This record gives sequence, C-alpha cells and structure tokens, in this order.
Amino acid sequence: MNDVAATRTAGQGTGQGAGSESGSARGRISTERQGGLLLIGIDRPAKYNGFTPEMCGALAQAYTDYEADDDLRCAVIHAEGAHFTAGLELSAFDITEPEFFPPDLVDPFDLRPPFRAKPVVAAVKGICFTLGIELMLAADIAVAEEGTRFSQLEVKRGLMAFGGATIRFVERAGWGDAMRWLLTGDEFDAETALRLGFVQEVVPRGEGLARAVELAERIAKQAPLAVRATRENAAIAVRQGPDAAVRAFRGRLAEIAGSEDFAEGVRSFVERREARFRGR
Repeated sequence: MNDVAATRTAGQGTGQGAGSESGSARGRISTERQGGLLLIGIDRPAKYNGFTPEMCGALAQAYTDYEADDDLRCAVIHAEGAHFTAGLELSAFDITEPEFFPPDLVDPFDLRPPFRAKPVVAAVKGICFTLGIELMLAADIAVAEEGTRFSQLEVKRGLMAFGGATIRFVERAGWGDAMRWLLTGDEFDAETALRLGFVQEVVPRGEGLARAVELAERIAKQAPLAVRATRENAAIAVRQGPDAAVRAFRGRLAEIAGSEDFAEGVRSFVERREARFRGR
C-alpha cells in the first residue's frame, strides 16, 4: 500500500498543513441509501483519501451492514473529492500485520471469510493507487473516469502488494502484463486499465459515480436470488475451479426454481412486462 506522503512528491499538494489530526481529519466512511442501493463513500479528501485504521474498520462495517440488509441489492463504492485514494497511510499501521479489516466483519478485499455475497460497483477517479486498485478489483464492476492514474507501487516502498493485486492482476491480465505493472510500480492510465480488464468502462471526468449508480440500479432490478447465485457460482469457479462450480449448479438451480421471483420472471415474460422481483 502507498504512504500518502508519496503522492505529494508527485507534485500534488494536500491543501492542509502538517501536524496532528483531529478525529474528523482521520477520515470517515460515509453511507447513503438510494432505494435498493447503498453508496459507500471514502471521505478524507484533504489527504487524498488516504486510509487510516479507523477508515479500514468503518469500511468493513459498511460492507457488513450492506450484507445484512435484505432491502439493499447493490452497493457502489466511490470517493469524495478529486481522487479515489492514494492508499494506506503507512505510518498509521503495523505493516507486519497485514489484516487491516476486523476478522469478524466482511472483508472488502473479498479474500477471506466472511465473504461478500452481494454485488458491488466501484467508481474510481483521479489517483487510484495500491489499496484503491485492490478495492476496485475486489468489486464486481469498475467504472473509471478519464484521467485516472493507477499504480500498484508497493515494490517502490520495499513491500509487496497484499490486498489481492498479486492474484487479480494475473487473473485479469495474464502473467506478463501483471508482472509489467506489479514489478515496476509504474503508473498506468484508464485506457490501459480497460485493456487489461481491470475496469469495465471509462467515462468522461465527473461522470463516474453517475454511471456506476446507473449500472447498480440495473443490477438491483434483477432477481436478488439469481444475482447472488450467479455471483456465487462465478466465485466458486475462481476459488475452487470449474468442476466445483458445475457441482454447485444443481442445488442452487433447485432453490431458484422454487422461488417466487422465478415464477414472477416467467409471468412477466408471458405478459410482456418488466418483472417486479421481491427477493423471495
């Protein structure tokens, strides 16, 4: 992860003097409900949205609350200010202990139980370094604004990436392209991120959150049981292999086929109208 101070050396001032920070200046994670959506905001723009321990705990809590609320069908992770995040504020963490999210809460990196079952869309912009890339790759869909700057620069700080980048870069881009960026720490742009499969869309500046919300709303209109089952089976294929995913088909299909939502889906097709799914 990146020390926030490293970003300033790239010619980016913080607009805030050095010194101790108040509790509010330590950053926060905001949440906002919009119908069936939960917007999760990274909120420490004066420090490039650099993560503190408090923010890590609050982010994991937001993901956990999202999972527990049956009325919420999709989440959007985004950021206040001009940048997504410069990464971890290294001086605030014990780097010998890589578990920065409370173990009893949902892991925003989606690397260990309890795993997330519901979909997340990421909206990234400005600086998206280290932790930011790993949160983005842990989401299900990512939208980047034009001009977004990416870097997985741990090797430049004498570290290795440990939030999923070493796994997901290879999954998305293949070995050579993954090593190109992991082993150099070089910056890459939004168009490169799109080519590598790290993001799914690139949109004009200022339009990232709106597009992410639009995609999340489309997901939220679908049958929740079917959405979760689809995501779950894809995750099984990644974690355990295609054979395990095939073995999981029968039980999940039987569950979905007996649901009210499946019956509504069939009726809506016959009646040529949009389905109204209730998550049952």
